[in-house]
Amino acid sequence: MELPKFLLADNTDFPEAIFIVHTEYPRFIINLENDEVEWLEEFSEEDEADLMEEAESLIEAATAFYDREVARYDA
Repeated sequence: MELPKFLLADNTDFPEAIFIVHTEYPRFIINLENDEVEWLEEFSEEDEADLMEEAESLIEAATAFYDREVARYDA
């Protein structure tokens, strides 16, 4: 099964939260309510340095995905 790069998710236990799931490496879930990120990968110390460089652009892309999806619903 081919998955999209980002998925929009919610949960009634967290009514204010909006989750974006990044399905490609490095996989993560971001809660747009508070910008908390949960990484779904294990990283070595060497990988963490590279990840920090890439993380900002991935989080920006997740936010842009959310904005695009909301705009499509509002249209």
